[in-house]
Amino acid sequence: MRRATITGWGKYLPPNVMTNKDLEKIVDTTDEWIQKRTGIKKRRIADEDTATSDLAIEASQEALEKANLDPEELDLIIVSTVTPDMAFPATACIVQDKIGASNAAAFDLEAGCSGFVYGLSVGAQFIESGLYDNVLVIGAETLSKITDWEDRNTCVLFGDGAGAAVLQATDKGGFLAFDLGSDGSGANALYMEAGGSAKPASLETVKNKQHYIRMEGNPVFKFAVKTMKRASLDVLEKAELTTDDINLLIPHQANTRIIKSARRRLKLDEDEVYVNLPELGNTSSASVAIAMAEAKENGKIKNGDNVLLVAFGAGLTWAAAAIEWNENI
Repeated sequence: MRRATITGWGKYLPPNVMTNKDLEKIVDTTDEWIQKRTGIKKRRIADEDTATSDLAIEASQEALEKANLDPEELDLIIVSTVTPDMAFPATACIVQDKIGASNAAAFDLEAGCSGFVYGLSVGAQFIESGLYDNVLVIGAETLSKITDWEDRNTCVLFGDGAGAAVLQATDKGGFLAFDLGSDGSGANALYMEAGGSAKPASLETVKNKQHYIRMEGNPVFKFAVKTMKRASLDVLEKAELTTDDINLLIPHQANTRIIKSARRRLKLDEDEVYVNLPELGNTSSASVAIAMAEAKENGKIKNGDNVLLVAFGAGLTWAAAAIEWNENI
């Protein structure tokens, strides 16, 4: 059976580090409060003249190098982001040009923080169908550019970064199953109000700070706790696995309380869950991508391991993937 598998992985983090102590100087908060409520200690912030595509390019080049694949061999590039360079063209097209992937189709995908896993599911289907052989999936964000640095409920949460994965065909292992879903009734729990067709940019929308992230924390928290377990169990059932078969869980890095709840509900040990939230904060659709690349670099993932990816995000959406890791096609 022809499946898709990950043969290359990469990440890129802006060099500028913003700590909780730095935030204490610009908003009414404390390091102790932030760590207690979220588990976050610091985050990376892109320069003013750095775009999402710039981060995506760096992560992509590393992933292509790991896969020993020339950019011209790529058939498709998918970029998941809520912070595209501009409304159009797609950020994926900008990446395609700048990395020299002259033969690749390209488009953006937006599913909030679940976006990278959504992107993996789309890329995997192109490969499984036989239409394409080499797909690059990227999660990249510059959330600092849509963060209200006077809103202490949101500005403490987010950071910038990018992660990427090269998908190729295999007949052994690879992606075993996906579980995707959404609950649009929760759309007003996490959103950016202005800048689209419903509320185009104007002097009024800028004055009213409607181009920034807005979040109702309690509904999102409750949704996440419930959904992380449900999506994980559903995708494991589709893959004919149980939680005992999981070698590593890579969850969306939004809040340590949410991650701990998921770990307990799935009855996993601490060393079976990868966490980098304290160092990077919530990087939205880049979150799982970066964590996966780090886990591989740190020796947490080996060939033959069963890896579970799970995320939730604006929409409200969720996505999970079960992988039998096999980077040798």
